[in-house]
Amino acid sequence: MKFFIKPGNAVILMMAFLFSCSLQQNKLKEIRFQGTAQGTYYSVIYFDEQGRNFQPQIDSLLKDFDQSLSLWVPTSIISKVNKNEAVELDKHFMDNYNLSLRVAKETNGSFDFTLGPLIEAWGFGFRQKIKLTQEKVDSIKEFVGYNKVLVENNCLQKDDPRMEVNFNAIAQGYAVDLVASFLSDQGVENLLVDIGGEVIAKGLKPGNKMWVVGIQKPTEDRSGAIESLVNVELSDKAFVTSGSYRKYYEENGKRYSHMIDPVTGFPVTHSLLSVTVLANTCAEADAYATAFMIMGLEKAKEFVNKRKDLEAFFIYSNEDGLLKSEYTVGIKELIKK
Repeated sequence: MKFFIKPGNAVILMMAFLFSCSLQQNKLKEIRFQGTAQGTYYSVIYFDEQGRNFQPQIDSLLKDFDQSLSLWVPTSIISKVNKNEAVELDKHFMDNYNLSLRVAKETNGSFDFTLGPLIEAWGFGFRQKIKLTQEKVDSIKEFVGYNKVLVENNCLQKDDPRMEVNFNAIAQGYAVDLVASFLSDQGVENLLVDIGGEVIAKGLKPGNKMWVVGIQKPTEDRSGAIESLVNVELSDKAFVTSGSYRKYYEENGKRYSHMIDPVTGFPVTHSLLSVTVLANTCAEADAYATAFMIMGLEKAKEFVNKRKDLEAFFIYSNEDGLLKSEYTVGIKELIKK
């Protein structure tokens, strides 16, 4: 038997549904807290009917995460891997390794998680910068390359013991996903998690309002004031911006970005200043944002236009040194007027 609803009844039912949703949202209590993690801040906002505060559990979660993937923790799994010590790889490590390997292959090596030795040599890691020549860079590149490592029997095998893995271009986004997943498991449906500017939003704010995040306007120097170029409405998406305008140094009048091209072994010099990526997970957004900064504007645009699961907002300088922006249709629809 088929059933149908008269148009008038449909309106009444819809109004009742919206009224019910409104009553339910009014019961939600806003919980917000901040802390420190991975050398930066974290911020969590969510709405919960029971008003539960999960900060202690999240602090514990992030601390356990550091024991796996933090290069700042000498006893972490990744630190032991880089020191060629025997260690069993955990789920966090394998999740980051598998996604990093996938993105590295998809981007033909623009994303490479074995750049550690070059990052250190250029002065963007823990060790002191060394004087680099083309010959020295080429010699370091001999033990850099994502296709020179392999996981076997839950251990990372290296072609060269001098190789190092570095998940910094993905791990922070992964940590955001980790926190959001924990909250979702507790029944929290409406949330915003931000670690160092890498964000994921789920659900909506009361009143069925979307979350709003800003895309930062690039500055001339790292100490420039933080100003949003545009604001974007967000729901059930991750949001990560990668840029070359805050982390750099100048030497003999030349600026060196922390974005190292795995092919040349040198910092990138193209006109792309920042790229913001929207993806289903923050780890993916983090990885692709880094890859796009290495690719440069044209190659990155070509890549993202072939993907239905990614959106991007590019900021670059034109030949006259003026800021310009280009973005995908999906982001255009989300820009807050």
